[in-house]
This record gives sequence, structure tokens and C-alpha cells, in this order.
Amino acid sequence: MPNDLTLKQLNYFVALVETRHYRKAAERVGVSQPSLSQQIIGLESALGLELVERGRRGAVLTPGGREVFDQARKVLEEASALHAVVENMRQGVNGTIRLGSTPTLGPYFLPYVLRALNRAYPSLKVVVREGAPLILQDELSSGQRDLLLTQLPIRSADTVEKRLFREPLKLCMASNSSLARQDSIADADLRDQKILTLSDTYLLHDQIAGLTKAVGASLRQDYEGTSLDALRRMTALNMGIAFLPALYVQSEISPENNDVTVRPFRRNRFTRSIGLVWRRQSAHIGLVDRMADVIRSVARQRFKGTVNVEA
Repeated sequence: MPNDLTLKQLNYFVALVETRHYRKAAERVGVSQPSLSQQIIGLESALGLELVERGRRGAVLTPGGREVFDQARKVLEEASALHAVVENMRQGVNGTIRLGSTPTLGPYFLPYVLRALNRAYPSLKVVVREGAPLILQDELSSGQRDLLLTQLPIRSADTVEKRLFREPLKLCMASNSSLARQDSIADADLRDQKILTLSDTYLLHDQIAGLTKAVGASLRQDYEGTSLDALRRMTALNMGIAFLPALYVQSEISPENNDVTVRPFRRNRFTRSIGLVWRRQSAHIGLVDRMADVIRSVARQRFKGTVNVEA
């Protein structure tokens, strides 16, 4: 391999491919457009291969460029992993971790985790982004996120999962509905009921869809919630019933709010699994273990009786 092939060239090339535009790529990496163009030309020269078609359509890859792009991302990820290993060995737990979390969990749990992490590891900076699980998975794969706190399973050969706790899903119904007059709800009581759920970009959707089929109920096809709050409002209007995570219920539904009634289902054994997910090639394994310990500690101490911690 020629000596003048550099990580900078690969980084600029990946930015160009992902933005599909020279100006946007230059802005991402913080250089002028001519400087970025020269680095791309230098990479082509080092490889002896044309990577990008020149024209008015922006950055269009050649067939060879597509092959190089896949390898370039892997090389940059390995280089980043190497830097992370060295940094962790040299300075311990510090630096920045980019954490993604699902909106069905983050607002009701993460503030306590971030506070505990700051106390345990004050030199560690955690940058949080919320998003639907499928979007976060794409960001994890592309290196935009280092770690996800989300519902499991992810089912990807490129990622590793660590289970943290199980969270019951509570049955929520309008307070003036016939179901609300029952002290307990059995599977048979849900037959022919309309069930509200989030869109299929959330793992919770598939879980609820599976239960709906098993008990003889049906998903409400003309409405998919964009948030747990939206599901709760539709439930209050008697548009259907919904299964809401226990942490959300504890945080957002108080006894004073009498528009909805919440009941346990299957003795709180209808649960979802929450855990951490990271790339298989990530160098943050030691840090993940430490963060997992902190998260489990928060779950045990702050949410005892609400969630069930897994070893």
C-alpha cells in the first residue's frame, strides 16, 4: 500500500459519501471545499483508482468508490477503537460517550442515570440523543452513536447486547370504560378490544402486536401513536386501550389524574427487556461494564418494585 494513504483522506472521503456533497462534507470535517477536494484526489492517486464521478450531480461514486467506502468505514472504526483503548488505559474513565436512548425510556429513567454517572465518573461526558430504535440502530452502525440504552432484542450480527432490567407493561384504559370497573384483567377480557400502539419504528410495537394476536384483540389500524403521551390521550378518549411502560406510568400518571385507569397485566409478568447495545468492534467494553453497573444500581435503588434487575 502506498505510503501517502492517510486516515485523513479516508475520513474526508467517508464524509463526502455520507453527505453526497463537497460543500457539506467540507463543513462536516471543518475544512475548505478546495482542501477537501485535494484530499479526495490524493486518495485516488494513492489507490490508483477513480472513486468519484465529476459532474453537476454532486458526489456520485464509481463502482470502485463504493467498494472503497465500505472498507474505509471499517478502517476508521478500527482506528477510533485503537484511540479509545489507548485513552482508557492512559487516563481511565473519561472522554465522551455518545449514548442513544429510546423516548419510551429516556425521559423517565436517564436523568437519574446521568446524575449517578457524573458522581461516579466526573471526567466522563455523556452526550444523549433520543430517537426511535430503528433510527438509533442505523446511527450506531454508522458510528454516530457509541452505545444505545434501549428495548431488546436488536437482532444484529454486528452488535452486542447486555441485559439490565425487565420493565412491566401496564394496561391503560379510559376511566369510564367497562374494563376500568374490573379489579383485574385476564387475557380473555381483551378479546375483540382495540389496542393502541406506537409505530413500527419502535420495538414495543412488535411486542404489542404479538400479544394482540395471541389474545384475540386487534391493533387500531387508523391510528399509530408518536409518543407515549399521545397513546395515553387517545386512551383517555376511549379510542382503545394501551400498554404503557411502568417507568412512564410512575412518572406521568398520578392518582389525581382520573382520565385513565391503570391495571397490572399478567401479575406484572408482561414485560419488556431493557439493556445496552454496542458495536461488536467497539473498544469501550470496560466502560460499558462500568456503565451497566451504575444503571443497575439506579434501577435497584430508585426504582425498586417498579422494574426487575437482571444479573
